Amino acid sequence: GAGSVIHAMHHEQDMRNMGGLRKHIPLTAAAMTIGTLALTGFPLFAGYFSKDAIIESAYASVAHGGFASSYAFVLLVVAALMTSFYSWRLYFMTFEGAPRWGGHGHGHDDHAHGHGHDDHAHAAHGHDDHGHGHDHTPHESPLSMLIPLAVLSLGALAAGYVFKEAFIGHDYEHFWKAALFTGKDNHILHAMHEVPKWVVWSPFVAMLLGFLLALYMYVLRPDVPGKLAAANPVLYKFLLNKWYFDEIYDFLFVKPAMWLGRFLWKKGDGAVIDGFGPDGVSARVVDVTNRVVRLQTGYVYHYAFAMLIGVAGLVTWYLMARG
Repeated sequence: GAGSVIHAMHHEQDMRNMGGLRKHIPLTAAAMTIGTLALTGFPLFAGYFSKDAIIESAYASVAHGGFASSYAFVLLVVAALMTSFYSWRLYFMTFEGAPRWGGHGHGHDDHAHGHGHDDHAHAAHGHDDHGHGHDHTPHESPLSMLIPLAVLSLGALAAGYVFKEAFIGHDYEHFWKAALFTGKDNHILHAMHEVPKWVVWSPFVAMLLGFLLALYMYVLRPDVPGKLAAANPVLYKFLLNKWYFDEIYDFLFVKPAMWLGRFLWKKGDGAVIDGFGPDGVSARVVDVTNRVVRLQTGYVYHYAFAMLIGVAGLVTWYLMARG
């Protein structure tokens, strides 16, 4: 659905410049709603079966995995909460609330719409105070985009229920056969159905909390994100820059790889391989020919002198050999 939204917004990709799109692109909004419900693991949607199976399996493996399995279970539940929060945040900022595209955002400060970004943050992202690059009215996508969305939405609605037994149910062995190896003592798919009820409910509660938190911050109280950003500027900047992951990755991996590549190019390939290989041989040939050319002066007395030296050398060698 993201591509359909970008198309509707004339290539705009910043959610801070959207809002209120549900009325203009209702079919895309419906598809995004279904996709969000599936992604957050809402009961009976496709994501519900897979996500709950993973979380329940992690808990069921605690007896064998110990601390690692317990740690994985806790992180999976936290991830379920965060997935629900950011997924509904995306939906609410894009389709609900007051429009922030075209001329709708003019005359309002940044925090009034719950952007949570000050002027410096907008400048860092290349946006002015209004942050609007066009005045076009959003429009629904053509059928060439809506039909695939409908097919994907149908899968998000029904695929989990249809394929549950084949993937992780009673038909597991018949469906996967030798494609997935399962040890004889691995009964995790049976054990996950016997976990406590609170384990079964934990991903649903996490999903619900994420939804309510996003609803509160981006629909009911859209001023909260801006206030939180103003109250915690260091943390806000840290999160805005994605934990500086790109900068750290560039420093640890990209720059060293570039340096190593340049070193091997200049020193290894250029100096060693080419120096002792084709470039070196051709350079030596040129040096030798340049020196030989200097002997060809074109003057007769030079050649006569060279012949005289040659004859003297031969006579000397002959006399020494006979003596």
